[in-house]
Amino acid sequence: MASGRAYSGSMLDFAAQYAAFQRRDPAWDGIVFVAVKTTGVYCRPVCRARTPLARNVAFYGSAASAERAGFRPCLRCRPEAAPFCPAWKGTRTTVERALVLIEQGALDRGHVDALAERLGVGARHLSRLFAEHLDASPLQVALSLRVQRAKRLIDGSDLPIDLVAKRAGFSSTRRMSAAFARLYGRPPSAMRNSRSANPR
Repeated sequence: MASGRAYSGSMLDFAAQYAAFQRRDPAWDGIVFVAVKTTGVYCRPVCRARTPLARNVAFYGSAASAERAGFRPCLRCRPEAAPFCPAWKGTRTTVERALVLIEQGALDRGHVDALAERLGVGARHLSRLFAEHLDASPLQVALSLRVQRAKRLIDGSDLPIDLVAKRAGFSSTRRMSAAFARLYGRPPSAMRNSRSANPR
């Protein structure tokens, strides 16, 4: 499993996060993502799965950060459906504006330099802000969002896989398949074939 830096913002200590996870507190949904070291899966704090021991848990500030650390999304609680309400929202408007543009597809075909120029900052500065607040680069966040879009389309529609790739923002079906293989260990078609089976 790849190494990654677990989330440890000054406002959020491990004990508080774990306590919120134990009680499945919806107020923390989207603020942190819970990674389980023994399963290699990351979840929303409201996940109904059995609560793991504290020593087997790590917390991350974004889905992209958890994925960069080598964890795959839970197929039960669907982290891609978590509301977007990071703990720092409202205090870093540049990152927030960047995320809106990335969600709209700014990095599906474009480059970080062009995104940074639209925001009135340098590309290196934008990358530093992402590292500080999301522990992931803009490109990693964009890839995570593309996979999440594709997963929602696979789960909620019968669109052909090539059309899913296009609508999710991938440049090709091959690139989408490679992203799914890295993250889920199986191709998008297998995700669709198993969506009615046991989700965990």
